[in-house]
Amino acid sequence: MLVSDFNFHLPEELIAQQGLPSRDASRMLHLDRTTGAYRDRMFQDLPDLLRPTDVLVFNNSRVFPARLYGRRKGIRSQTPSPHNPASRDFLHGTIEVLLTRQISSGPNDWECLVRPGRKIGVGELLFFGDNNELQAEVLTRGAFGERLIRFTPNDQSQDFFAILDRIGHIPLPPYIGRPDSTADRERYQTVYARQRGSIAAPTAGLHFTPEILSRIRSRGIQTAEITLHVGLGTFQPVRVERVEEHKLHSEAYSISGEAAAAINRALETRGRIVAVGTTTVRTLEYAVRQGMGRVAPGSGAAGLFIYPGYEFRAVGAMLTNFHLPQSTLLMLVCGFAGRENVLRAYAHAVSGRYRFYSYGDCMFIE
Repeated sequence: MLVSDFNFHLPEELIAQQGLPSRDASRMLHLDRTTGAYRDRMFQDLPDLLRPTDVLVFNNSRVFPARLYGRRKGIRSQTPSPHNPASRDFLHGTIEVLLTRQISSGPNDWECLVRPGRKIGVGELLFFGDNNELQAEVLTRGAFGERLIRFTPNDQSQDFFAILDRIGHIPLPPYIGRPDSTADRERYQTVYARQRGSIAAPTAGLHFTPEILSRIRSRGIQTAEITLHVGLGTFQPVRVERVEEHKLHSEAYSISGEAAAAINRALETRGRIVAVGTTTVRTLEYAVRQGMGRVAPGSGAAGLFIYPGYEFRAVGAMLTNFHLPQSTLLMLVCGFAGRENVLRAYAHAVSGRYRFYSYGDCMFIE
């Protein structure tokens, strides 16, 4: 299967640059994956489309200010030498660091993406904040250019995440062609976000409001929350020609005993599990495969790559935004609803001027 099979044309002006003033005012394309029929709706219709026996599952991961802008220092030398300019005490070169995954080797060790990638070498020191309140050392370089970086607060009494909250930036996707704003700290976050750890929002959840959640629960529809911290596995580009050759980065997940019990009851009674977002889909499908047909509570790392031909064992319906061409997220949706059905629905969304990507409109697929 070729990656190019998942391409489609999208006019640039349809890429949403801002969230709507009201989260639940988005349009929603309703797709029947059995027949391929679709219908234009509004997201506010979603509560009426759910069944009383459904379990609606959310990803409650919270985005943190994971993008840092700082300055470079030269390669750290054990023995300063006048013949080694990199050892001199000077700062130079603005750099950008995106924290993607916390590593267990140290309390503030992170896998990161860096720009400019070619210039930032192992051993280099980086400084962040007006008063250099956070410094970092590049420890290793990964296969795709990512770095393992160790961060150290200048003031050891300062909490690392408190510093990030002050000097970090919300990591808006690159197709949003503007700097992040104060408003993005609230808007690029679901209303039910609780567990800090994502570098991108689980965007299907951005449409929900407390009022919509209240309507859903008033109909007796059960909800459950799991956690998957969005990292490289969600948005990494596909660098191969054949889909089957792509390897997905794993991402940390956690499922509580309460959530697992609700999901397993639905599996046992043939109730429908409705996943909010592709991250929820991947977590549930990974967990049910690991549990031999049941979802076990606990934590781990999910690296399941879903594309057409995959047999879904947990999810019966999903809410999702519109995704990038040739992305693993689009492949997952095509795996769930059929490539022809999805691309035909996408063509309709383009002609109907739907808003695309993170701050855009959504699809409900059942």
